[in-house]
Order: sequence, then structure tokens, then C-alpha cells
Amino acid sequence: MVQTPAPPFSAYAKDARVEIDAALERYTEFDADCPAVLRDAIQHSLLAPCKRLRPLLVLMAAEACGSNREAAIPAACAVEMVHTYSLIHDDLPAMDDDDLRRGRATCHAKYGEAMGILAGDALLTSAFEILGRDIRDASVAAACCVELAKAAGASGMVGGQVDDLAAEFQDAGLEQLERIHRRKTGAMFLVSLRLGALVAGADDEQLAAMNTYGAKLGLAFQIADDLLDVQGDVASMGKRTGKDSDRGKLTFPALLGVDESTRRAGQLIDEACAALTIFGPNASQLEALARYVVERNH
Repeated sequence: MVQTPAPPFSAYAKDARVEIDAALERYTEFDADCPAVLRDAIQHSLLAPCKRLRPLLVLMAAEACGSNREAAIPAACAVEMVHTYSLIHDDLPAMDDDDLRRGRATCHAKYGEAMGILAGDALLTSAFEILGRDIRDASVAAACCVELAKAAGASGMVGGQVDDLAAEFQDAGLEQLERIHRRKTGAMFLVSLRLGALVAGADDEQLAAMNTYGAKLGLAFQIADDLLDVQGDVASMGKRTGKDSDRGKLTFPALLGVDESTRRAGQLIDEACAALTIFGPNASQLEALARYVVERNH
């Protein structure tokens, strides 16, 4: 039997984004008790055009582990809701104080600070409702809830953000920088892969491979993001550039320089892709996404 070749990454990602966006729109219709302004604020941020990297990772991990992406759509949407909540809150004046995100006014810039906080709150709680209700196997649903809560919580993304804020205008080394981003950025990349693998019923060897791939990918993504803040432009990025240095942020280019940061990102991607060997051709999209992470211009 001749195996059908995988579609190119760009075509795969485009089709998957259509599915993800349609599901996110359904999930944010809410019922009549949700105030219209809250729904509008949520949809303004959540449905803005973007890469959807984290939900793509969920779907690709599920497929690499032998499942289909339809079964992983609830988990993919839950991850994107948590990610978007974090962006809404990060953009607030008390944190990174940004007025542009995904090519649109940030949530608080358009709807006010209180509504930005509440929209983020609603997205965070909706994510766990979706996992608990729409992952068919109750034990898998429970495991997914625990994994996502841990990744997004005090020892994960939130803790990473706390340390990131504390490091502004401070002298710190590479170890501290990597520690921050293993939690602030890397934790959500890793949990995206783990949720997809859990939905697919992955074994310990597959989960371990996803752990290695996710850890390398998350760090490479952050390095690439730091480089884009230095080298990118507002039109391509859909957000302000140059703001990291203005706020005294600890970044890889500031610490290592542009050339070494670029080299390090490429090395991490090579190591991430090497971890996918056990999945064979089923991981072709994960490998393509990894390459895209360091080649993108936004």
C-alpha cells in the first residue's frame, strides 16, 4: 500500500487554522447570561488573525501519536484560550503596557482595563470547562485539566511572568533567562504537545519524545521572538517592536548578541527535530513547524 504524502506545512496549517477558528467561534457564542460586551471583548482578542501555533501543536502531536485531529480540537481550543488570556493580561498597563496585539488594539485599549481583566478571566475558566466536558474519556479529561493547570499556574507560565517582570533593568545571566522562558513560554508549548499526546493515548516513550521536542522548541521560539523584536517591523509582527529594550527586558540578543542567538535557535531546532525520530513520517508536520519557528518574520 502506497502511503499518501503529507501535505506541505503551509497547506496543513491553513486548513487546521480554519477548523480551530470555527471551533473557537462556536465555543465563544456563550448563552444569553453572558453580557454582550464581555463576549465582544473575548472574541476581539481570541478570534483575531494569528499563527495558532499552540493549538497546531496539540493537533500535530495527536496525529503523530496515531490519533486524528478532530478528537484533539477541544484540547487545542482550551490551550488557545489560556494563551489568549495570558496575552490580554500581559498587555495591561500594570504588566507590559501594550496597545497593539495581533494587528488589533489590545483588549484593554478597546474595552477598558476592567473588561480586559474580566475577558481574560472568562477565557481561563472556559478552557477547563471545555476540557472537562468535551474530552470524551473522563480520565483523559482529568489528566488534561491537571496538565494545563500546572503549565499555566504559579510554577509555570504565571511564575515565569513574575520573574520576567522582576528581571527588568536587572543584571542576570543565561541560566536565569532560560529558566524564565522555560516557564513563561516553554510551558505552554510543552503542554500543547502533551495534551495532544494524552488525547491520542500516547505511551511513555512517545510522551518523553514530546517532552524533549517541546522543551527545545519552546526555547527556540522565545529566542526567535526576541530577535524579531530587534529586527522585525510592526506591519509584519502585528505588535510593537523594540519594546523589550525600552522596558529593560532580559532578552537573548541583549545577553548573547544577534549572531549567537540565531545560532543557538537553529541548534535547538535541530535537537528538537532529532527527538521526533520515533514517530517516523507521522511527525513530518511537527518537524516543519519547528523549522517555521526560526524562519518566520512575525
